Amino acid sequence: MSDLLQTRTSRRAMLGLLGAGVGAAALGLSGCTGVSTASSAAEASDAKAATTRSGFSQAPVKVPAKYAGRTNILFWAPFSGVNYLALQKQFTQFNDSQDKIFAATESQADYATLYQKFTAALQAKVVPDIVCFPEHRWLQFWQADALSSLDRYFDKDWSLDVYMHNYTPEGQAAGHTYVVPFARSTPLFYFNRDLFAKAGLPETGPTTWTEYAQMAPDLLKVNVSGKALKAFAFGATDEWYGQSHIWAWGGRFSDRTTVTVDQGPMAEWLGWMNTFIHKNSFGYMSQDAFTDFTSGVTAAAHQSTAALAGATKTAKFNIGTAFLLGKDSAGPKVPTGGSGLSIVRAESKERQDACAELFKFLAKPEQSAQWHKDTGYLPIVIAAAQTSIVKDLQKANPNFVTALNQVKNAQSADTITWFDGPVDNINKAMASVYGDGKDAKSQVATLQTALEPQTKKFASAIEKVKGQ
Repeated sequence: MSDLLQTRTSRRAMLGLLGAGVGAAALGLSGCTGVSTASSAAEASDAKAATTRSGFSQAPVKVPAKYAGRTNILFWAPFSGVNYLALQKQFTQFNDSQDKIFAATESQADYATLYQKFTAALQAKVVPDIVCFPEHRWLQFWQADALSSLDRYFDKDWSLDVYMHNYTPEGQAAGHTYVVPFARSTPLFYFNRDLFAKAGLPETGPTTWTEYAQMAPDLLKVNVSGKALKAFAFGATDEWYGQSHIWAWGGRFSDRTTVTVDQGPMAEWLGWMNTFIHKNSFGYMSQDAFTDFTSGVTAAAHQSTAALAGATKTAKFNIGTAFLLGKDSAGPKVPTGGSGLSIVRAESKERQDACAELFKFLAKPEQSAQWHKDTGYLPIVIAAAQTSIVKDLQKANPNFVTALNQVKNAQSADTITWFDGPVDNINKAMASVYGDGKDAKSQVATLQTALEPQTKKFASAIEKVKGQ
């Protein structure tokens, strides 16, 4: 199954793995991963500042004969399908560009599998050199002292300045950088241009939910395989898209360490969606919304920019993309998504230095542009947008223009969504309305009650990041 079809499943699976909490205790890492047990703040700070640690060794690396004798580094990647092939191409180019380092990559299929395997590797103290996890999910490994600071490698040619500035703060904690952007994304509104045309609708797509509700009756008149078309497919794990919706309705899930879901906008938004789905029959909750979309069953669905390249190859119709829909005005704020690159703390400074050289290579404008073209992930390096690769791609496929243009609306998600237990609860509340048509106000009240103690649990981590 390709990456574009795994995104939703991977997030759901990861929720089950991470829902219990965050930090060394929740990970089951205490006492076996070098988690600091320092009794003073100064000792804890020194532990965090260390870049290597004894007792940890590299997981096995398969080295082709042509690359023998080099410093070997290993990346456990959460990609498969189209995106993993694109990653392998990048690594081959790096390996062939110099003769000192061999960078190996192994697919772990998805984030959930990577999380599980990396946790076991930390317990066994046999680890890869590079990992990546989505958005702020890396914080739990930082809290377990598993990641090395990258600041020491920054210079005039490679630093956070080369990356899109909307994404760099998410790689920092307590004044240090632990992640540099790589496979970053935003959510998009995907729609079937052919079905829109058949319904007599503009092929540019809608800009607001109000506008789309006006379009929906025309879409329902179209038959697909003998059945009436649905205007939109929702999913059981739509919190990422819901983050943009609650912003569009004027609310937030949380403000630093204060839960704010019960302040009105979330109930108003979910109530509106309840009417859209259940009263007007414009939408439905699918087991796999994006598969329904690429199969032509529904006129539109949400998905990541990272699905763009794969979906373009999979779908047998003309795909259209638009910014996520606002409430009554176009262009709402959208949450950042995707992942970056982190160096794992192990025993070898030489391997860490080699990892930094790989990161620098991947941050070259042409490399970032090619990664964008091959996957749909954003060209996260600012200068990549000016390369001929990106300019030619945008001429050939305007959908890539949408993905890049929406970045100006991207910002970090609300703090409570940095942790998977709360995300699971938000998903449940949304799904109870989307799928079962339950009363929005009562579901929001229940959600507020569930999130408040969780926020207290994560307050220290939030303040460490926010207070940098």
